[in-house]
Amino acid sequence: MKKIVLFSVFLIVGLIFSQIIPAELGKDVYGNVKYGIDTLLFICLAYIMINVGREFELDKSLWRSYTTDYFIAMATAAAPWLMIALYYMWLLPDGAFSDWDAWKETLLLSRFAAPTSAGILFTMLAGAGLAGKWIYKKTQVLAIFDDLDTILLMIPLQVMMIGLKWQLLVILAVVATLLIVGWKRLKKHKFNQSWWALVLYSIGLVAVFQGLYLFTKYKFGVDSAIHIEVLLPAFVLGMIMHTSHHTESGLEHKISTGISYLFMLLVGLSTPLFIGIDLDAAVSTTTIAGIPQMSWGMIALNVVIVTTLSNLGKLVPVFFYRDRPLRERLALSIGMFTRGEVGAGIIFIAIGYGLGGPLLIISLLTIVFNLILTGFFVVIVKKMSLKIYGKDDEAHCSVAAEASM
Repeated sequence: MKKIVLFSVFLIVGLIFSQIIPAELGKDVYGNVKYGIDTLLFICLAYIMINVGREFELDKSLWRSYTTDYFIAMATAAAPWLMIALYYMWLLPDGAFSDWDAWKETLLLSRFAAPTSAGILFTMLAGAGLAGKWIYKKTQVLAIFDDLDTILLMIPLQVMMIGLKWQLLVILAVVATLLIVGWKRLKKHKFNQSWWALVLYSIGLVAVFQGLYLFTKYKFGVDSAIHIEVLLPAFVLGMIMHTSHHTESGLEHKISTGISYLFMLLVGLSTPLFIGIDLDAAVSTTTIAGIPQMSWGMIALNVVIVTTLSNLGKLVPVFFYRDRPLRERLALSIGMFTRGEVGAGIIFIAIGYGLGGPLLIISLLTIVFNLILTGFFVVIVKKMSLKIYGKDDEAHCSVAAEASM
């Protein structure tokens, strides 16, 4: 529970300072600071995605049995995404539904609601004493698959943003190569997985792909640069590692958690100015960044609505796994409500494309609100599980929950 509260606190603190620092430092100095913030944020994101990839464990000989789970996970990620995209389109001025630019921007920004936070979910369910239960095992598969689906779908979403250019062929070739390597070499390599090694891998990945972007930007111009986000390369690197969680020390766990906190702070710091600016006079290269500012009351109302829509969309598993009781399927779906680092990473990528304005603020605050509610969601899952699996587990759940605090 402490981890979830701190996630929210760091994100909010970052949001506050993102509105103060630019004016205090001045445009020129802040430009350099912003570049450093973005670079450090990419390194943290790579570190987090490597760990997500390390959680990706399956028996390749039984790959057919995972196809149903993948399509359910894909639907579970798509439902909240599309519901929020449609709601954002409804919030835009009249005529937006016929504006392709508005559609592609809202589809990219609203993707933050698709992924479940696997790390938070696994930790809290295990802490609630549910490790080994069907709910825990199934959420492990679905949460990792919907993270993977989110990463893969970012490719066509980014293609929509940059258009059909020759760079697309390069990006698709890199993506295809990464996926083939990830599948063929799944859990094959016993790389060093200590925290400092993962940090070095993260720095290396960011250096390679940021270097590719800067080189192609220098040679062909900013509109023709090859920009491959670090999400998929880092995830695949984690996939091919022979996971050794049992060797993780207390110090390494604390450092990994600290990097997640830093990441949430940096996401907040990357938020564009939205307080005290004249939106009518501002020049925006994107459609949704130029919509009129909302009052804080309206923003709060929309945060509640978007949070509700994002979690209703996660109820998709209720309609599948019909061999399990309805209560168990509902508990599984509620467990998928957790959001966190991956969703925040999607918002950071959206910021990189110039998306801003009230919809960006609503999206960020929705993640904060959902993080605050996560403990409540897990308590519901625990109570439902006790009724499903019997009172014999109650003592074990209580002891495990206390140990996890």
